[in-house]
Amino acid sequence: MKPSETRKFGRNDFSVTAFAFGTAPLGNFLQEVSEEDAAQMIQHAWDAGIRLYDTSPMYGHGLAELRLGQALRWKNRDDFVVATKVGRTLHAAPRAEIDFAPWVNAAPNRMTFDYTYDGTMRSFEDSLQRLALERIDMVFIHDIDRFTHGQNQPEVFKQAMDGAWRALEKLRTEGVVKAIGVGVNEWEVCHAALQQHDFDCFLLAGRYTLLEQDALRDFLPLCEQRNVTLLVGGGFNSGILATGAVKGAKYNYAPAPSHILDRVSRIEAVCKRHHVPLPAAALQFVVAHPAISSFCAGTRNTSQLTQNLAWFSHHIPEEFWNDLKAEHLLAEEAPVPVAA
Repeated sequence: MKPSETRKFGRNDFSVTAFAFGTAPLGNFLQEVSEEDAAQMIQHAWDAGIRLYDTSPMYGHGLAELRLGQALRWKNRDDFVVATKVGRTLHAAPRAEIDFAPWVNAAPNRMTFDYTYDGTMRSFEDSLQRLALERIDMVFIHDIDRFTHGQNQPEVFKQAMDGAWRALEKLRTEGVVKAIGVGVNEWEVCHAALQQHDFDCFLLAGRYTLLEQDALRDFLPLCEQRNVTLLVGGGFNSGILATGAVKGAKYNYAPAPSHILDRVSRIEAVCKRHHVPLPAAALQFVVAHPAISSFCAGTRNTSQLTQNLAWFSHHIPEEFWNDLKAEHLLAEEAPVPVAA
């Protein structure tokens, strides 16, 4: 599988690469990334043929957008696709007054959730300014899930399906953006949004992976029916599908429970028989589904990016996927990559 392979983006009139560059680490997520390393990573992705870049005002309180725009500014604008998000507005403030966690030394902006019509329009305009690019191709309503909002999620979801939806639908109708969608960590929220409105795309993190295929039940079939496409992130389930079932392995940002460790150990055994790196299987599996256009990965340095690109290109025999299904480690109905 080639990271630079292009695929039509659902029903939209543009294509994206099968591998997308995610910019969360460029916002100094958990640890600082230097300006030089950030620029080198984006250029390295570009040199590898990657042409889809995903960012958000949330990432480093605007820092990731600033860095991405700077790196792409003098490239031919028709040669790449940029996605960002709405749902948070940023307001300049003294650094000493901002709680940046989990970001480190981020941009001096205070973040506020805002899914209203006016807040969405402001967020979009501010992103255009930070990126300093002539347009943004796709926009996702960000983090309207239970993980982010807890018991307030139903109210937040309702506000977003009214205010943020109306704003993005207006921008799409006017041709200001090409595609609009929702970006969350829960497929059920995407499913509910698609049942309410005519979205083009979704960014789903961690809920369609080598470990989790519940989205095959209702959500992904509806996407196929409506010709709606997905970017999928979190393909390693926050760590364990990259590290394997080692002590301290992370699953959904917490220590992996015993049943997950056991399942990953069994998957690793199949990987060993077929000489397939576990991370390669994790990356390639998600983009085999016809409703999924691209896998989005964030990296902290060029070495990590190079490794991800190599895993994405690693040859995996058809027998590997057959064995996973035979051992009930993969949903029988899950599409799998076809070996060249």
